[in-house]
Amino acid sequence: MIVSAYQPYFAPFPGFFVKALRSDILVLMDAVQFPQGTTWLTRNRFKNDQGTLWMTIPVWKKGLGLQKINEVSICHEGGRARKHLLSLKTAYAKAPFFEDHLAFLEEVFSAKFENLIELNIRIIRHLMECMQITTRLLLLSELGIETQEPRLSVEICKELGASHFLAQAGAKKYLDKQAFQEAGIELKFFTPRPPVYPQLWGPFISNLSAFDLVFNCGPKAHAIIKEL
Repeated sequence: MIVSAYQPYFAPFPGFFVKALRSDILVLMDAVQFPQGTTWLTRNRFKNDQGTLWMTIPVWKKGLGLQKINEVSICHEGGRARKHLLSLKTAYAKAPFFEDHLAFLEEVFSAKFENLIELNIRIIRHLMECMQITTRLLLLSELGIETQEPRLSVEICKELGASHFLAQAGAKKYLDKQAFQEAGIELKFFTPRPPVYPQLWGPFISNLSAFDLVFNCGPKAHAIIKEL
């Protein structure tokens, strides 16, 4: 059984879903520390007629000290969600499959989720469904594992009975190879290639949110992801 792990990014890039597709279980690392600087947990890139369109989910941080990802609350002041929805409608109105996702987008940007993790997981599950990815999702907080890296990934694998742990090649320097070996777990590394596909608005921009992929390619997104 192949296990992998990823932080629950906001509207993740295609590589997130390549990793999910190659795994039997994907663990969303919701119980680790929320970064204090800029992070893909709260923002991602889309595309409009001006080029890159950044979208950021505002969260409460000031005066709260260190928080775990699953403790972070969304700030709903200023009507940012309504503005995001309008931006997506304007940018992708002519995308071939945008209408297929409009009801979901209207729902998710009007729901006023209390916690960031709730919004991100809702979007991740929607995108997985769109790309026909049936990998099981688990939250780190559900496993009751308290340790940190470099032991954390090993303990996740042991808890789930994994035979392999799948990670990006860039994680080689962070993982304890000996600990995995002693636990009888094989490390597998990969480097996802950014997909290239038909896209609106001029020159192609790679590694946008996977929403850009499904808005433009619809059901073909599964085959595109599978080839990476």
